[in-house]
Amino acid sequence: MNDSTTKKETILIIAAGLIIGAIAVGLVFFGNPANMGFCIACFIRDTTGALGFHSAAAVQYIRPEIVGLVLGAFILALVTKEFKPRGGSAPVTRFVIAMFVMIGCLMFLGCPFRMILRLAGGDFNALFGILGFVGGILLGVVFLKKGYTLKRSYSMQKTEGTIFTVLQLVILALLVAAPAFIHFTETDGGPGAKHAAIGISLVAGLVVGALAQRTRLCMVGGIRDVVLFGEWKLLSGFLAILVAAFIGNAILGFWNPGFAGQPIAHTDGLWNALGMALAGFGCVLLGGCPMRQLVLAGEGNTDSAVTVIGLAAGAAIAHNFGLASSAEGPTANGKAAVLVGIVVLLVIAACNSIRKKGAA
Repeated sequence: MNDSTTKKETILIIAAGLIIGAIAVGLVFFGNPANMGFCIACFIRDTTGALGFHSAAAVQYIRPEIVGLVLGAFILALVTKEFKPRGGSAPVTRFVIAMFVMIGCLMFLGCPFRMILRLAGGDFNALFGILGFVGGILLGVVFLKKGYTLKRSYSMQKTEGTIFTVLQLVILALLVAAPAFIHFTETDGGPGAKHAAIGISLVAGLVVGALAQRTRLCMVGGIRDVVLFGEWKLLSGFLAILVAAFIGNAILGFWNPGFAGQPIAHTDGLWNALGMALAGFGCVLLGGCPMRQLVLAGEGNTDSAVTVIGLAAGAAIAHNFGLASSAEGPTANGKAAVLVGIVVLLVIAACNSIRKKGAA
């Protein structure tokens, strides 16, 4: 790839980041929770609750942004002929890693995407999250250099790669129809009650999904590439999201700098860092952040679909067993789960980094 092509790709990624950052702030303006215009972990958690897989009444709402993100990636992948169903690469291992990634995110109260949005809104607790996140990625890179792999995936039928996207459309239909078995957070009952209109959220998700599919945006991949190859292309997209979200927050009066009193956040720096360290480590082992996994699932990657299901299972476990943090701080159960998660991922990473004798 020549320098001209790389420069064009970098410009495209930065442009996509600026648009996504603006969309995230716009979603807050239209009703989403503060500093949570677009959070993959939070939105999967809310959707999981709406479907009845956890009973935390404050966070139950089917988020159309998730549906739109998958559908946007799916449509663009079809148009660009990049829809290539694949799977079979250690699905159970990926499911387990994903559960712990979600537990780490809910210790911090946000995914890597929200971590950037929190910082852009003035929540300096996100700085501890970033430190831990980078540390987790660096730990993962150590194992990548040792040969870590979950082995190859295999081509699958198009119908297999389409199932996950179809399920998202079913979930959207359930939101619109609102049958009695779907749960909704009551007005003023918590973050789940704050949301933009369905149409606005869906369109926002479609745009973000298409942009993320086209540019391969992934914060984990961006930091990993900087460490391994000195390549800043992917990371520049998230820096652009930070800049655009900061400008948007400043213009709309959402900028609120400080540590205390931040929306849907706590001030325990150590556990903010450790939660995101677990998430960063797990995302390296999975090969991408939660947003990237949703995009890949839209492209027909069934390993990523299993990963997303693992994230949803992690959200259910976190809220059913008191692992998720709140504005009051982390729970004892949550702290134990994060430490257990780090140990489990170390074992998984070590076992999958062992090379057979005679292997290159």
